[in-house]
Amino acid sequence: MLVFGLVALTAAVSASAIAYWLNRDAVLTRTQDAALDEFRKALKDDTDPLPSLPTCSELRETAGRMADNTQKYEVLLITRTKDAGSCPAASDKALFTLDVVPSSLRRAVDQKRPVGKGNTSPYHLYWQRITLDGTPYLVGGAKVNGGGPTGYMLKSLDTERQDLNSLAWSLGIATGLALIGAALLAQAAAATVLRPVQRLGEAAHRLGEGHLDTRLQVSGSDELANLSHTFNRAAERLQKRVAELSAREASSRRFVADMSHELRTPLTAITAVTEVLEEEADSLDPMIAPAVQLVVSETRRLNDLVENLMEVTRFDAGTARLVLDDVDVADQVTACIDARAWLDAVELDAARGIVARLDPRRLDVILANLIGNALKHGGSPVRVSVRTEGDELLIKVRDHGPGIPEDVLPHVFDRFYKASASRPRSEGSGLGLSIAMENAHIHGGDIGAANSPEGGAVFTLRLPMDASRIASDEAGDERDPDHDRDGSSGGERGDGGTKGPDTGKAKGSDTGKGTGSGTGRDEEGRP
Repeated sequence: MLVFGLVALTAAVSASAIAYWLNRDAVLTRTQDAALDEFRKALKDDTDPLPSLPTCSELRETAGRMADNTQKYEVLLITRTKDAGSCPAASDKALFTLDVVPSSLRRAVDQKRPVGKGNTSPYHLYWQRITLDGTPYLVGGAKVNGGGPTGYMLKSLDTERQDLNSLAWSLGIATGLALIGAALLAQAAAATVLRPVQRLGEAAHRLGEGHLDTRLQVSGSDELANLSHTFNRAAERLQKRVAELSAREASSRRFVADMSHELRTPLTAITAVTEVLEEEADSLDPMIAPAVQLVVSETRRLNDLVENLMEVTRFDAGTARLVLDDVDVADQVTACIDARAWLDAVELDAARGIVARLDPRRLDVILANLIGNALKHGGSPVRVSVRTEGDELLIKVRDHGPGIPEDVLPHVFDRFYKASASRPRSEGSGLGLSIAMENAHIHGGDIGAANSPEGGAVFTLRLPMDASRIASDEAGDERDPDHDRDGSSGGERGDGGTKGPDTGKAKGSDTGKGTGSGTGRDEEGRP
């Protein structure tokens, strides 16, 4: 509409300007030609009867007679008089004096030109338009050929100016009406062409936001109708494809969840048997003891893998919920370290009194994975520092190992990622850090991995000091339905990924065996 209006405005203004200048030129040319022709004729007819040396009174009488004309101009006559003087005789002394006549016009009038083939008269008639007190005038002048006075005329062009101003106003109104008409035409064009395009853009935007049932109403058989048909077909195919992929994804999640639950029943029995075998390991045949120990360790590893798979399934299904409580962060970190018998290997730098509203079980999972991962793949001592930045809780876990290779850093939180392809059967499952990241995300936080300039890896956990708003967004603080059923709470088994570095039984805690699936990185971040 803007372009349409600008084009119409440019065309209307150009046409109006051309019309104005053509009319202006025609009006002024017609007026000045009529006045100059009459002045030329009157100058010849009225000055011929004058003697060669007239008196001033005779000149004034002649000037008055010449000024009595249909063109309504004033006359000024100048010539030598009987007393050898010069007598300017004006029909209106108050208005028209010699000072009014421009000097350039006077020089042109007094200039005598050689008579020849291309010029039959020594003197010519000249004119010029001037402005006096805001009023436009036409000034003309000529010297009588063959001897006689020099005459000047002064004609007002105020009437012509008024006519031209009226014409300008008329053209301006016509331009405005043309602009309004152009705007209406542009609006009509927008209604017939641009509005369907706008609807198409809005539909594409809704489709991009995930509203796959978006369709366009098709009318007509023009190019826009064909485009709408194409859009509807593409949206229909996309919806069908997404539905198929969603069904496959849901089926895969159900398979993993069902498999995990089905495996728990035989694993419970196998775990009980392995615990009995472990207790009787000292009395077994030395040839059988290594095999029994292998069965025990692999059973624990399989059990924790199942627990981790169930936890991942809950995140994928969107059923994981926060159970918030006011947590003293320093006490929570101390409890996590003490429960896994890591007190001798971990340095804690945390001020007392930092209280955050978080899910303590999920915070314990995050801390256990990060600290255990540092102990397993990094180097002692592992330093844990707790700080606050504004309304955020900042927990850093730093080890003193060789650090994480740069090509591995982007993948340390990927599921089942192993930094070394030559060791696919490592102790961990590759799910620990991914579960820690999911638990951070459900709080509205994040975990970053980097290498410290002084050596070693640094994992930085950022969580909000109050996750109440996040919990309300997650279906109103609902408890996870599997929270108490699956036995994966932090007080019982460390929630999939809380094993210490070969600690055996956890001393000074009620956690039973210090079991788990590895501590989170599971070969991530170490070649």
